[in-house]
Amino acid sequence: MSNTSKILDREQLQQRVAEWRSAGESITLANGCFDVLHVGHVRYLHAAKQLGGRLIVAVNADASVRNLKGEGRPAMPDHERAEILAALGDVDAVVIFPELDVRALLRELKPDVQAKGTDYSAETVPERDVVTAYGGRVEIVGDPKDHSATEIIRSRLNPRRT
Repeated sequence: MSNTSKILDREQLQQRVAEWRSAGESITLANGCFDVLHVGHVRYLHAAKQLGGRLIVAVNADASVRNLKGEGRPAMPDHERAEILAALGDVDAVVIFPELDVRALLRELKPDVQAKGTDYSAETVPERDVVTAYGGRVEIVGDPKDHSATEIIRSRLNPRRT
């Protein structure tokens, strides 16, 4: 499967999830802006994949990144961010979503697990109510939040002078 064939629209993704489920596979969903891919993202997605089954990565569309992160963001367009994520071996599918959070996607797909990074606790995941309502579970995975695309971008725009 080529990397770009892992990038699906919502309808294609629903079909793929149905195929995986009929084959007895579990589904994990991870999401984020992934504006500048860094080691923290790679570790988060690897840990999400370790939960078992298929890993879907939901990527915020450009407009939602702008709303969440501010003007000048994203640094990279959504289709490029999706293609980079699709190239990762741990990732089984990528979908770009326009909403500010993944509640609608969670309702559509009902993944067994929603994986969130360590900048959350199980109690602070914004979509936790949706996941628990359909019987899924939330897992916090990855390494400590020591990496930030925002900080990487900020440090490149304002390098420290010695």
